[in-house]
Amino acid sequence: MNQDQLKQAVAQAAVDHILPRLDSKSIVGVGTGSTANFFIDALAKHKMDFDGAVASSEATAARLKGHGIPVYDLNSTAELEFYVDGADESDERLHLIKGGGAALTREKIVAAVAKTFICIADASKLVPVLGAFPLPVEVIPMARSHVARELVKLGGDPVYREGVLTDNGNVILDVHNLSITDPVKLEADINAIVGVVTNGLFAARPADLLLLGTAEGVKTLKR
Repeated sequence: MNQDQLKQAVAQAAVDHILPRLDSKSIVGVGTGSTANFFIDALAKHKMDFDGAVASSEATAARLKGHGIPVYDLNSTAELEFYVDGADESDERLHLIKGGGAALTREKIVAAVAKTFICIADASKLVPVLGAFPLPVEVIPMARSHVARELVKLGGDPVYREGVLTDNGNVILDVHNLSITDPVKLEADINAIVGVVTNGLFAARPADLLLLGTAEGVKTLKR
């Protein structure tokens, strides 16, 4: 199986997992990126079985609407049973790095509201220690240089992601050369830097379930 086939397999596994637990009033949180897009496409076949979705980005909202799935503002939503999204890296404890698509802040907000956070990924994303994938940090534009200096003090090598603005109008610093042995602490330390909106470590609120696409089929890891 190639990578796209693995992504399709985990996307379908996520749909199969949540579908029996949905009803006509259910609203599903949906993430951003290529794997999440496969999930949207698979979920759309069952759009009559739930009410609608909350999107973690403008791109996701457009794809959902393109399938005829109603998209709701999170502020008007009482609760989310599920949030389904991909990841750039995951460790065995289901701590994640996310934000390769620059949607990390809205993704983190939707994940915080959802009762169950389901991560869908291919096997290449499971790593023993986070950090080979550069850690994205969303930053208020005027604070970019200050935040970069503070990230260097934490042992990272921040690189400005040129030409990219988040849906919130902010910039991204990608932090290279980190070996993240304590994701919860590092997430808090980076978020404490003035000018940081949030960072791409999902450790204080990790995934609850990881559906991992492998050549042998979809494997399920639980926290």
